[in-house]
Amino acid sequence: MSEISVRELTEDQWETYRRVRLAALEESPQAFVATYAEEEAYDEAFWRTRMRRSRRLLAEVDGRSVGVASLGEAGPDSPTVAELFGLWVAPDFRGAGVASQLVQAGADTARREGRTHLAYWVNTDNGPAVAFASGFGFRPTDSRRPMRVASEDGDEEIAMVLALGQDRGMPTL
Repeated sequence: MSEISVRELTEDQWETYRRVRLAALEESPQAFVATYAEEEAYDEAFWRTRMRRSRRLLAEVDGRSVGVASLGEAGPDSPTVAELFGLWVAPDFRGAGVASQLVQAGADTARREGRTHLAYWVNTDNGPAVAFASGFGFRPTDSRRPMRVASEDGDEEIAMVLALGQDRGMPTL
């Protein structure tokens, strides 16, 4: 396989982000709060605002968009913690290191911004996702919340945290 590259998209690249985001919503609708129909209808102003709210990381192989992740604020009570969210990899590229490259790029960006930790919310029943995050170095916290996507089983998410420097303590989320 060719080399995986990850780059941060600018506001002016909103159409690229829109295209890969819609592909993610179409392929894995159960993984996201929004629906394809909702987001497909949004106009340019919406997408530009979204680009300014959080950093959008795009993974590419040979110029083809193969994955995406977003990096934002964990919350007002956690100013030293960045949050990784919206992670998606195209099915043909799963297991090829794309997710790891996206997470590493998110961690590197957060570290450069002076963040001490990176948070990542994972469905407690999603063994592969928990294993992936654990293998990357994320550690589970006591923070739980109901799944933000539709779930009939009352599933919940767990905040997993990656220390980005010397501070190995668990931040409040």
